[in-house]
Amino acid sequence: MKSLSTLQIALSVSALVHAVVLTTRFVDPERFNRVFQDTPLEVILVNARSSDKPDVAKAIAQASLAGGGELEKGRATSPLPPSALTELGDATENAQRQAEAMQQQQTQLLAQIKKQLASLPLPDPNVPANDLVQAEREQKRKQLIKILAEIEKRINEENARPKKRYVSPATREEVYALYYDKLRRRIEDKGTTNFPELAGKKLYGQLTMIVTVNFDGRVLDTEVVESSGNLTLDRRAQTIVKGTGPFDTFTSAMRRQADQIVVVSRFKFTRDETLETQLTNR
Repeated sequence: MKSLSTLQIALSVSALVHAVVLTTRFVDPERFNRVFQDTPLEVILVNARSSDKPDVAKAIAQASLAGGGELEKGRATSPLPPSALTELGDATENAQRQAEAMQQQQTQLLAQIKKQLASLPLPDPNVPANDLVQAEREQKRKQLIKILAEIEKRINEENARPKKRYVSPATREEVYALYYDKLRRRIEDKGTTNFPELAGKKLYGQLTMIVTVNFDGRVLDTEVVESSGNLTLDRRAQTIVKGTGPFDTFTSAMRRQADQIVVVSRFKFTRDETLETQLTNR
């Protein structure tokens, strides 16, 4: 330092200060935090790589991959369900139809196996025990009986479970639409009359709830799957639904298809001090 002139020291200090200033970035902290809140991180696993890097990266992956695939059809994302409501809505309608089709197939298979068993001749006591044909026939009989027992057990277990019907915006049956409309009106009237409040202050907000109603009109379960952010309001909404029941008994047309209905509904406690509900898939 002693060998450096005053000018050299001044130039060194100036260069250092400029380097610090140029490498320092001033950012609004709230805006910086919103980047992470509003922009989800998506990681994709690819089963190929290329030597060319993409001009604009669309996601994070373990290898560079430029081109390929069918981008116009959309990029496949995580197979994990985004929420507890994934199984509802149109997907549930399809799953319900598949379950009914499977049960029908099992019933048809059961009838076929019974027919095959009936067609097998009974064991002939006059035939020697070591007769190959009769031994194979008895082995086949045992296998059919085993399969028959498994199918009957599965069908009985399915029949023992309560049949649920998921009521969503995709539900087209008039009987369910009429039932839900009456249910909705009663809950809205109850919620508007008994508008939730805490310490003399009204509670406003929006939440999504799954309501399960038994065939006799009893409310079996209420589950808040998307909170309003206010635990007190969530609980008051559940109390309103439970206090509105029991609802009407299912009609004969409804009972033929379901023992219970499951409703996914959005509850909105408005500034007008009214409760509004709406069917939703999510």
